[in-house]
Amino acid sequence: MANDYLKEQVMRAMRFDAFGDPSVLKVAKVPVPTVDEKTALVRVMAASINPSDVKNVAGAMKQTTLPRIPGRDFAGVVEAGPAEWIGAEVWGTGGDVGFTRDGAHAEMIAVPVASLRRKPDILSFDEAASVGVNYIAAWCGIEAASLKAGEIVLLIGAGGGVGGAAAQIARRLGARVIGADNRKPRPDAPIQAIAEKLIIGADDLPAEVRAATAGTGGDVVLDLVGGVMFRSALKCLALRGRLVEIASTGQREVSFDLVDFYHNESRLFGVDTLKRDLTASAEVLSVLTPGFVAGDYHAAPIAETCGLGEAQEAYRKVAAGASGRVVLRPQE
Repeated sequence: MANDYLKEQVMRAMRFDAFGDPSVLKVAKVPVPTVDEKTALVRVMAASINPSDVKNVAGAMKQTTLPRIPGRDFAGVVEAGPAEWIGAEVWGTGGDVGFTRDGAHAEMIAVPVASLRRKPDILSFDEAASVGVNYIAAWCGIEAASLKAGEIVLLIGAGGGVGGAAAQIARRLGARVIGADNRKPRPDAPIQAIAEKLIIGADDLPAEVRAATAGTGGDVVLDLVGGVMFRSALKCLALRGRLVEIASTGQREVSFDLVDFYHNESRLFGVDTLKRDLTASAEVLSVLTPGFVAGDYHAAPIAETCGLGEAQEAYRKVAAGASGRVVLRPQE
């Protein structure tokens, strides 16, 4: 069926013309994207549905223009572009795709040639399509803080997808990992096997972190919750510790004791994966690839796969907090 669409120069895609709940998503026939010497056409074999995709459809991303095909993370096969790329199995993600340019919840996606990266053979299409946002966020946070071997990193929200990716990256770097979450992570969550200490539902998180670190605190705190956890995260820092914020759960505005902050010589970093387009994100995927090839990094468990016809319901499941990744297979 997909080949017929390509011959007719139209394809199937999930598209929304107005913001709202997943009911605004419709399967539509749209023109196959055109390509030039700087653009390649990729047949999408798998594309995950991220919480940020759901937020995008709901209108939470101010940069998004309509009408739009959503979808950040994908894996597929190059159909058109430079000769050396034709037939190559590739993967990708980006903070622009699905927002200011059409995304991966379609049979085809047009991407810059500069963003093409070969999918690690060790990953299936489904697995490769479920890696992007989680690992990009984790890597960028750890990179911002310049985490080093032997340092202690505290992951707040350790049981989630970004927390799992961050734990695996930190372990490969040789760092010591402490995890914290408000509820016990799934048995197969990476933090379960990696953390030297896993703190669940702490009433006083800074006290428990210091008890677990001989009183020093974390050299790096990666706060994957933000907002309501900000003050606690800041108090978990060791002397000259670095705090990375990538979310704002519960509240956007926060406050803290400035005197304590500068007496501790603390550092504060903000990380936004939406600032990294397809090409910038591809550079991160290149850095991450050896970790997947070596078996040190693993894709999050896939809870469900579906075709375009079931995508609307799949969006609802992700919005409701589906356990595990939900992957769209546009060719089915």
